[in-house]
Amino acid sequence: MSTTPRIAIVGAGPGGLACACVLQRHGVPVTVFEREGDADSRAQGGTLDIHEETGQAALRAAGVFDRFLALSRPEGQEWRLYDRHAHLIRHDRAGEGDVSRPEIDRGQLRTLLLDSLAPGTVRWGRGATAVTPLTGGLARLHFEDRTAEDFDLVVGADGAWSRVRPALSGARPAYTGVTMVEVRFEDVDHRHPGIARLVGSGTMSAKAGHRSLVLQRNSNGHVRGYITFRGPQDWHAGLDLADTDAVRARLLARYQGWDESLLDILRTNDGAFVNRPVFVLPVPHTWQRVPGVTLLGDAAHLMPPIGVGVNLALLDGAELARSVIDHPTVDRALDAYESVMLPRALDHAKAAEQMLATLLPDSDSDAALFPDAVWPSAGGAGAGTGVDTGTGAESGAAPTG
Repeated sequence: MSTTPRIAIVGAGPGGLACACVLQRHGVPVTVFEREGDADSRAQGGTLDIHEETGQAALRAAGVFDRFLALSRPEGQEWRLYDRHAHLIRHDRAGEGDVSRPEIDRGQLRTLLLDSLAPGTVRWGRGATAVTPLTGGLARLHFEDRTAEDFDLVVGADGAWSRVRPALSGARPAYTGVTMVEVRFEDVDHRHPGIARLVGSGTMSAKAGHRSLVLQRNSNGHVRGYITFRGPQDWHAGLDLADTDAVRARLLARYQGWDESLLDILRTNDGAFVNRPVFVLPVPHTWQRVPGVTLLGDAAHLMPPIGVGVNLALLDGAELARSVIDHPTVDRALDAYESVMLPRALDHAKAAEQMLATLLPDSDSDAALFPDAVWPSAGGAGAGTGVDTGTGAESGAAPTG
């Protein structure tokens, strides 16, 4: 940059933090504004598979790759696929030394990135409400406390329900017709041995027609499950989602006829059910250039959670930072960044749209449940089919109730 720009990143998720890390590594000051009160104000969600060519490349650029490897779980690349009768259809395991898509807890990844930033970089409890473009390429960022600050660049890294996006686009997330209901299991190897056997070291999925059950092992004996099905967004009409027994009964009716070992995912979970309808942005989602404002991650290209979301967010963040570093003006930096990010997002969004349709078809028939196009040959655990269910603030699987 010919002059040092004033940069604001809205959202302290992985993408926004990766962008801030790369900028600071190259001496560019940046401020991250986050609505949450502090780093520990809420749970950060489940496990994430970080891909070699995207997410890992971003972590290298951010200078945290070695620490990421030390925390990650290569054994988490294991993938088991069952039918609804609990017959094992496929079992993929990564080869020794394969770290192409290791898993890491979302909270661990976020902490890793936060710890790499200079103290004070993140302004906690500073929720943004809107962005107003100004003359001269500036952008005014408005906050919940009714104050405002002006910047040369405001980056919307604030996820599915972005407050920055309206400055660029009128698009809003739409319900896909698919809902995920999250469950959890603690100390799984001792307290839930049947669940531990199903999930193994990584991820398991059982599916039939427009219903599936997914389990993912996190660190420290924690497993998260996702009861996933096609249906209306108000599938729980007439239920109090806080009434665990009533929700369980309705879900069990939906999975009638499934093997008892799989139904334990619905019967024996610890704590409440969390409703997460899956939302997406239109495909394609593009915008006309607005000086001083851009988006990354789910704010730019919200997709179904099938394994690419956090990886694209990390890559977006690192590439945007690199563009700012490498170009003499913010406007030229955004030209370079958006000319790569938007077409890439379109390609992934089309693939994700097709993947969701294949994994959970409209029909509930048991025919052609496991096409080879979805389950490629071994060489990575479920390569190309990872379920990105970190379900953090950016996620399109929005919690309700």
